[in-house]
Amino acid sequence: MSNVKNFAVSYLWHKAVADQEKARLSLELLTGNNAAGIGDHSTEDYYKNLDEALDGLVDARDRLELLAQEYPDVAEAK
Repeated sequence: MSNVKNFAVSYLWHKAVADQEKARLSLELLTGNNAAGIGDHSTEDYYKNLDEALDGLVDARDRLELLAQEYPDVAEAK
């Protein structure tokens, strides 16, 4: 794989991992025992934030899966 392509795929991989962790953190804050993420949210805001966090997690996992399929040599190195 060319150096530029390797850097590009590596960037995409790490971005997806970071987005996955961000979504996990959001879900933990919104659903954890202390529920720090709820704050002064209305019920609709809370549902919207839950949906956004789950969508973010699904999107990140889909991107990681796709990158692993299309560029297995880069995914194996991670």
